Amino acid sequence: MAETKRTIAVIGGTGALGGGLARRWAKAGHKVIIGSREAGKAQEAAEALKGEIGGDIVGMDNGAAAAAAEIVALTVPFSNQRPMLEVIKDGVQGKILIDATVPLVPPKVGRVQLPEEDSAAVRAQAFVGEGVKVVAAFQNIGAEHLNSDHHIECDVLVSGDDIDARDVVVGLVEDAGLKGWHAGPLANSSAAEALTSVLITINRRYKIIGSGIKITGTPGEAA
Repeated sequence: MAETKRTIAVIGGTGALGGGLARRWAKAGHKVIIGSREAGKAQEAAEALKGEIGGDIVGMDNGAAAAAAEIVALTVPFSNQRPMLEVIKDGVQGKILIDATVPLVPPKVGRVQLPEEDSAAVRAQAFVGEGVKVVAAFQNIGAEHLNSDHHIECDVLVSGDDIDARDVVVGLVEDAGLKGWHAGPLANSSAAEALTSVLITINRRYKIIGSGIKITGTPGEAA
């Protein structure tokens, strides 16, 4: 269980990735607010998840969820990132915004297609402003793993310009049952975002369900 209990809003929490993160964070002891365009849909999802695993879980519309939370996680498709940021911009001021957006452009989702801002997370930071600590994470984890109870053999690259905010998110990654790594400034999020298309291609070629990444080496070995 997490030592520090957070109130986390999962924007897009009725989707596969958002639902999986909500599930794992609630099981770790955090208060989770599931956000959706419709408050009723969010509440239904929250009640269903609470009935399954227990925990402190509520549902609200996305704007209200962002305003009520301490930390906000954005888990929507790339095409919905900007519209959703417009909805939650006021509510995320002064907070950590975890952006899991991957710039996939159908139908060629197996091809790297980064935005002109270099990454979706950098684009998010520019839009919400300096009052928000944007941290990029969870781009390379299959939602099907998060929505199960099995141990996940996958690491998460965590990038952001504020080191303390990154440290908080690394902790939340571990609360979700994964290994988190500080991966440098927000500009480095382009590497994790691009890697998603590579993993999609690997999944297709080798018929893998949700391939991921692992960082080799032992911390502290270097002189």
